[in-house]
Amino acid sequence: MNDAVVGHHCPDCVKDGRRNQRRALTAFGGSLAAGRAAYAVRGLIAINVLVMIASAILGGPKAIAGAGGFLNLLGAGTPVTDAGEVIGLAIYPDGAVHGIAHGEWYRLVTAMFLHYGVVHLLLNMSLLLQIGTYLEGRLGPLRFLALYFLAGFGGNVACYLVQAPNQPSAGASTATFGLIIGIIIMNRRLMLDTSSLMPLLITNLIFTFTIPQISIAGHLGGLAVGAVAAVVLVHARLPHRTIKQVVGCALLFAVLVALAVWRTAQILG
Repeated sequence: MNDAVVGHHCPDCVKDGRRNQRRALTAFGGSLAAGRAAYAVRGLIAINVLVMIASAILGGPKAIAGAGGFLNLLGAGTPVTDAGEVIGLAIYPDGAVHGIAHGEWYRLVTAMFLHYGVVHLLLNMSLLLQIGTYLEGRLGPLRFLALYFLAGFGGNVACYLVQAPNQPSAGASTATFGLIIGIIIMNRRLMLDTSSLMPLLITNLIFTFTIPQISIAGHLGGLAVGAVAAVVLVHARLPHRTIKQVVGCALLFAVLVALAVWRTAQILG
């Protein structure tokens, strides 16, 4: 028998009670327990760190820092970044042609896990840890990942659309910009104070426009797409809330893919 507040319960009765108990959900339909555990945030950070380690191993010390950029703290490109960064179409030193327009569509995803040096990585991962943990706890892991992926993908599509075909870009900042605007939109939906978040957004926008070698298109693209994704996720109402969220995110993804297809035709035409 299991001890209870009043008397005792048989083990089978306890199991039946737990089986019929409804799973606790966040205000937006995600798993409350899984969201608070921040599994998605931890997994994303682990992936980014492992990719940076591989980049440093293959690229040498210059891949970590000292290759120029922000106060000479950014790292150089490596075989890892060359293989996965956003680039429209370019001829590499070995004579090979690479780029999204050449059929390497995976670059629109892989670029959000690549960084030019440890400082670049730490800046993005610190934002992901702080903002992402808060967001995942209120959205749940799946909805948080949808926001993160769509913002990162949208920022990379913006780079593909606006930048010169042979100009590379990479970094998780496309996704983290989406998280910044996402937390503002979510807190407004929950009628929580957002005044402390506005300086964070403004500061990051100032850095975007003032520091050389930062992808303006990627940051603004991630911000815009993250805003749309956040509205879809936090403003979908019952009934059929999950279906509305899935359809809305799928439509947004389809629009981004269509824009990438159009850009490919433009480059190749």
